Amino acid sequence: MSDASDADIHEWISFEDDDELRTWEFDATFLRSNYQCIWGCGCQGVLDEPAEELQQGCCSYGAHFVDEDDVQTVVRAFVRTSPEHMQFHAKATKGGFLRAGDGPGDDENGPPTTTRVVDGACIFLNRPGFEGGAGCALHIAAEASGERPIDWKPNVCWQLPIRVDHFTDEQGHVLSRLREWKRRDWGDGGADFAWWCTEAPEAFSGSRPLYLTARDEIVELVGEGVYDRLVELLERPDWVPLPHPVARRS
Repeated sequence: MSDASDADIHEWISFEDDDELRTWEFDATFLRSNYQCIWGCGCQGVLDEPAEELQQGCCSYGAHFVDEDDVQTVVRAFVRTSPEHMQFHAKATKGGFLRAGDGPGDDENGPPTTTRVVDGACIFLNRPGFEGGAGCALHIAAEASGERPIDWKPNVCWQLPIRVDHFTDEQGHVLSRLREWKRRDWGDGGADFAWWCTEAPEAFSGSRPLYLTARDEIVELVGEGVYDRLVELLERPDWVPLPHPVARRS
């Protein structure tokens, strides 16, 4: 049996939302951690070998869309994205930027629609050395327009490494659980990653806790009222929170 200090132990916060017949559960350990995305600053990517020099982050595969609204968000964003902000703009204009499947969603009903992969990564990923800046072209174009990147990008791209699961019981009551994104959430391929950020001590190096740095993303997922209630509970003065497992091991 592994020592408890090495186990993946998390504390959770739960409360009811009677207006929506919903129970909210939050991974308090992850949200209070100092996790930050370290794309371009030590991120080794999600290939089967470390590839920090590629600066692909989790963009090596086409982004999966959750529904048709998600697809249309990117369609509208692309129309507003100029070649100066997107390295593969010409390829996207000529050959499209989507890889069509049987529809958005998971693979149960056939291959889902994803963003197109070009030269080994998402077509929207500008590679190192591109004059308009390396990284997500949609993110860069949104910031250049003075808008939020989360309003331009596929859902999965702005949510990672946060995930929300919804479960409905026989009485119609919904359990909504916000937690950290695990390897398993990538499907079978997640086990083959040489590296995954929520398991890496170097990613827990932010100056502020995640629930503050990811405020916009969390509010987008749960609503402002639920977020405010969450913050009240996370900031209880008499609570001594359990450090994140990665922080305990490092």
